[in-house]
Amino acid sequence: MNVRICESAAAAAATAALVIAGRLKSHPASVFGLPTGRTSVPVYDALVRTRPDFSRARTFNLDEFVGIAAADPRSFRAFMERHLFSRVNIKRRHIHFLNGIAADVAAECVRFERAIRRAGGLDLVVLGIGANGHIGFNEPATALFLRTHRAGLTVATRRANAAAFGGRLSRVPREALSMGIGTILAARSILLIATGHSKARPIKRMLAGRITPAVPASFLQLHQDVELVLDAAAAKGV
Repeated sequence: MNVRICESAAAAAATAALVIAGRLKSHPASVFGLPTGRTSVPVYDALVRTRPDFSRARTFNLDEFVGIAAADPRSFRAFMERHLFSRVNIKRRHIHFLNGIAADVAAECVRFERAIRRAGGLDLVVLGIGANGHIGFNEPATALFLRTHRAGLTVATRRANAAAFGGRLSRVPREALSMGIGTILAARSILLIATGHSKARPIKRMLAGRITPAVPASFLQLHQDVELVLDAAAAKGV
């Protein structure tokens, strides 16, 4: 893994944004896997400031809550519209999401995987990391799902997403649809950004520990092209 350590969270966000912008410039028709969450907001803000050309790019978001419709302001689709898609020149038909209210969840996961394959696979997946070492909504477990699947969410993960639900844990869905570890690892390149003291322990476990489903991010050790962008706080112990 290539590790970049930045002085601040803002510098880390700007660095990650430049990686994405560089990919767009060199490969305008790239297929991206994109995250949501607090860490991604300053990255998207910095990316927009580069005036990126998304006209030929395609995107697949990593996950969506089960039971939350795309039009719901708490959905990840709405999050992406606010923070990125409404601010760049991406074509609507090039945006791909999992449907959190699909009548047949299993079929929806298969559809999503097929759409990724038809697009030629993911060129760059952008990731955050949870305090428990999860990536996407692949939570610590005794075994991990290879492909897109219905995932149960831990209390810690639900608590981390509670802000969008009025700060009330009881309102946060207990399940989500998520790209699997195999889908993520099949990407040609992976970019992971982590900032803040709460990410220092999972980053250390990801880099120094054994590969284990108890730390889903540890599977990134198996990939040949991973770039980590960390601020000084998240890099403590690296």
